[in-house]
Amino acid sequence: MQSEDFDLAHHFVHVALPKPGRIRELLAMVSRVHCGHLDRAYPLWQMYLIEGLADGRFAVYIKVHHALMDGIAGIRLLMRSMSTNLDTSLTLPPPWEVPTQRSKPRHLPLPSPTSGGLSALRSLAREHVGSVVPVVRELRSNVRDIIRRNPDFVFAGQAPRTIFNQKVSATRRFAAQSYSTPRIKAVAEAYGATANDVVLAMCAGALRRYLLDLGELPKRPLVAAVPVSVRREGSDHANEVSFTFCHLATHLYNPEARLRAINSCMDYNKAHLQRLSPDQSLVCSAFKLLPGALNAVTRLVDNSALANVIISHVPGPRRPLYWQGAKLCGLYPASLVVDSGALNITLISRHDFVDVGLIACRKAVPQVQRLLQYLEDALLELEATIHATVIPN
Repeated sequence: MQSEDFDLAHHFVHVALPKPGRIRELLAMVSRVHCGHLDRAYPLWQMYLIEGLADGRFAVYIKVHHALMDGIAGIRLLMRSMSTNLDTSLTLPPPWEVPTQRSKPRHLPLPSPTSGGLSALRSLAREHVGSVVPVVRELRSNVRDIIRRNPDFVFAGQAPRTIFNQKVSATRRFAAQSYSTPRIKAVAEAYGATANDVVLAMCAGALRRYLLDLGELPKRPLVAAVPVSVRREGSDHANEVSFTFCHLATHLYNPEARLRAINSCMDYNKAHLQRLSPDQSLVCSAFKLLPGALNAVTRLVDNSALANVIISHVPGPRRPLYWQGAKLCGLYPASLVVDSGALNITLISRHDFVDVGLIACRKAVPQVQRLLQYLEDALLELEATIHATVIPN
């Protein structure tokens, strides 16, 4: 399917930063542009080429509606317009002309129905009864975890209400920074955890410090909604994402204890997800959302929320890339915020850096850029715990 009245002038915008062209001006521009809605009369994407950075670099800002694709599909599409070879990159088409795997004549995809919980239920209904058995088994396990108060089992509605859980305004604040992949992997290796566990622990430490500064840290641990890809092999567009929940152990002072608690929770989640097919996973995720969704409507427990923050970690390129002859220096995601979700943290892992993008409601989450320094501080604290546990010969 292809738009019959495609107008490139509407989708591609060439702008320049005001002087002095610092990163501060770039982030301010992205914050303003990100506030606006995409025009529903056109295919739901826009691309901005931004020049005028003081060091001679330029930036590209791409806004794509989530109805078109999830983060992984977006990264894959973008990487097809790049190359590991500088000269080859000059011959590649722009992102809007990159064909998808499923339909070569089609270009940037138009909205299609998402494969959420209801469609997954219909899919399961068409399958053999054996496909339903793992779902029933998983739900029984969830009930046992609730009865036993398993600390590693987290569902929607357990999160304490915080400043992040309020109505959002139309204004946005975008902040971005990169953190060393080798440093993160070194901490992960020392604790037998994954790089994603360490990233979650960094976010936990930063959010704890941020809320402490404001006098808003709850006694109960913050809960992160963590998108998990259930993408099938060969699929490169639309949305194929499920959700799991992880407590961030923000009630713990010790950074090592926080990391171990997060690692245990995520290991529990992964062990259960591996038992399920993509459709089964979507159904189980829908059931985990039910308690929080019902409470959001009834407000029976007024001091609880679905989750406090969305933390999404998207795999990016594993080698240096070039776009139209220019080397890629950073890939910073700017996601979305919604009512009761005033802060979103999205990360893209590259070969040498983890690029972090923070998007927040400017009114609900003041001075969100402080979280960038707090993320670095949290990584330093985790590194210090490694050195503290080294036993000399």
